[in-house]
Amino acid sequence: MTLFMQRFCSLVLILFTLPALAEQNYAIGTGSQSGTYYPLGGMLAKVWSESIEGVNARAEVTAASVENVIKVATQKQLAGIAMGNVVLKAHKGEEPFPRQMPASVLFALYPNVVQVMVPAKSDIQSVQDLKGKRVSLGAPGSGTRVSALAILNILGISEDDVKAQSLNYTATTNALANGQIDAGVIVGSLGVGAITELALSRDIRILSFSPAELKKISAAAPAYMPYEAAAETYNKVPAFTAPAVWNVLVVNPKLDDELAYNLTKVAFENMAKIRQAIGVAKYITPENARQLQGVPMHPGALRYLNEVADAQ
Repeated sequence: MTLFMQRFCSLVLILFTLPALAEQNYAIGTGSQSGTYYPLGGMLAKVWSESIEGVNARAEVTAASVENVIKVATQKQLAGIAMGNVVLKAHKGEEPFPRQMPASVLFALYPNVVQVMVPAKSDIQSVQDLKGKRVSLGAPGSGTRVSALAILNILGISEDDVKAQSLNYTATTNALANGQIDAGVIVGSLGVGAITELALSRDIRILSFSPAELKKISAAAPAYMPYEAAAETYNKVPAFTAPAVWNVLVVNPKLDDELAYNLTKVAFENMAKIRQAIGVAKYITPENARQLQGVPMHPGALRYLNEVADAQ
């Protein structure tokens, strides 16, 4: 074989090999490293990589819900974790999305609670007291920001009514600890790391929403439901009641049905292992998998969930 033919054959081999290798690497969209999305995404990536042939997955740090939905819709991520209300907005093509975003639900994860933190001695006693205060409403592109603005608007408070700042979880708790803001909103799981760490070093409260406020929120945005958090959920923090919305795992509707089936199957078959590392994974069950209404489930996920239901 001539030198030219050897090089030509080597080039052809490289061109045919590279796509196959690239197809094995997948990103799972999560959030900041101080939230719950990132470790949960990491555990999902781990069990998928270990159990599904040809899948090499990793958790990717992102701005969370909005960014994850966009990246899933544009096929830049295999899957992404997002708040249900954000996914609904994407499905309908509502702000903050410029158009409809193709996304299907693989399965629901756990409820996110709207947690409005203030110093324990703050004069802020209710959501209405936030007017005129320095408030972190969440990072741009995050589900926290979408949810915070939606909740405030429902209750008659606009972004202009507060001195709004756009900080992620860690920056929010740092700013509150240093007195740079008066209140901070984190929409995340109970026991989220950023608030847990803050409560260990500072005395804080989390605002309770009144029954009338909760009823108004549920009427305007059915994805939210009232959630009661027990005292000492965080160090020295009294009990509080706040709206909550389910998180879901989203994929592109064009995702191969067999792969979607295997992702769902392997996740549930390894859920005991995931729960050992992530407490909120106790909510991830086949019974809770369809918690989000209004957005289609992926056919591959439905096939597995129907098999489980038929076997019971």
